[in-house]
Amino acid sequence: MFSALRFNLRSSLRRFSTAINRRHIEDEGDWLYSSEWWAGHPSSRRNVFRENSRHGNGVVSVLSHPCSKPDRFYWGKTEKWLQQRRDEIFPGSKNGGNFRVCGYEWRTLHFNDFTRESTVKVLVARTEEEEGDEAGSVCVMQQPRCLAVPYVKSMISAGLSTITSCNYELMKNAVLGKQNLNVLCIGHGGGSIPLFMASEIQGAVVHTVEIDPIVVSASTRAMGFPAFTVTSPNGKRARAVPDPLDEVLWKGIHERMLLFSWDAEKFVQESTNVYDIIFIDAYDGEDIFPRKLWDPDSPFLQALGSRLHPDHGTVVVNLHADVEVDLDAADAPQVSFFHMGKHVSRVCDAYVDVLLERGNGFGYTVPVPWVYNTSLVVCRGLGRPKDSMEWNTILNTLICKGLEVDKLLNMPFSCLQYVKGGFTPLE
Repeated sequence: MFSALRFNLRSSLRRFSTAINRRHIEDEGDWLYSSEWWAGHPSSRRNVFRENSRHGNGVVSVLSHPCSKPDRFYWGKTEKWLQQRRDEIFPGSKNGGNFRVCGYEWRTLHFNDFTRESTVKVLVARTEEEEGDEAGSVCVMQQPRCLAVPYVKSMISAGLSTITSCNYELMKNAVLGKQNLNVLCIGHGGGSIPLFMASEIQGAVVHTVEIDPIVVSASTRAMGFPAFTVTSPNGKRARAVPDPLDEVLWKGIHERMLLFSWDAEKFVQESTNVYDIIFIDAYDGEDIFPRKLWDPDSPFLQALGSRLHPDHGTVVVNLHADVEVDLDAADAPQVSFFHMGKHVSRVCDAYVDVLLERGNGFGYTVPVPWVYNTSLVVCRGLGRPKDSMEWNTILNTLICKGLEVDKLLNMPFSCLQYVKGGFTPLE
């Protein structure tokens, strides 16, 4: 049925390849740098956070790894930027001293000492009252445009290309800050997705739900995620006033982010918010995706449909595909969680059936380069494709709008590579 789709895809890629090759923006999160944080020598890394979780994640730890980029030559520019930011936000202030960049590091989040959950790049800097002062305040700032893990790039590329295909004006106005783009992230990790969205899209209002308060602490204390975003279930921020250093690093960004330490199932059931795009990346200490987040009869999935915009709402789910188990075995009813593998199709079917129950919209999957992950995308826009020609139209639209996203956000990587490869329609 989809042979024509594959043929036209090749034609579309040839048509757009020249435009992509002209663009060259250095991507400091490129996979070629993964050797610096993936399996570096033990003597080159250090533990910067370690606490026990009570929510199934075992020991939660953050490791620091040396980072080669950006070169020391550029550190002075960053110091100047920090100084200018402080002078703009606190004009006439004589407190705080000069900023000095200590360096850049990779920080990796681990569950149970073996499961790598997130990787971010951070800037480490300090303030000094006078030359040579070693007692100044230290700040750690996550670098939002540096997305080190391919599945994060895949989720953002596929999600933004899809919603832009349905409502280009919304995306364009949101990038310029003229209209809000309401975003929900379920599962926090190091906070790469919410921070990228809020930093790169001026109109993005981002809510993140993370069940484990230890993961929240790890991201804010050791992975450079802004602490002012932490929020109780009643919507009250943990800090009434942001730290002055947070203001310098994040003002204009952290005000548009709320990080809820709460159960996602309760959140979607009790919330009345409607979101334009929802990202789901929620795994526990055993690298297992909870069944309650995909079962078609679960309260979570049923309530999720009410949280999604009816015309262009888009959901992107990160799925693992590295381990297979038999869910049809005799003990299957007692299995509350499962590893993703050949049963990815079950999750896909559940999301398509529940979220697109009115018959409008489409779903698809794309494999993630270099790692065993799959990005599932379900969208309520553009109508329900009926044949290969209509699917081809949708794919061409995704390709075109992916290039528009690259241009709007001046992306350091091309969205196209995360949409074109292995595109699989879900009927």
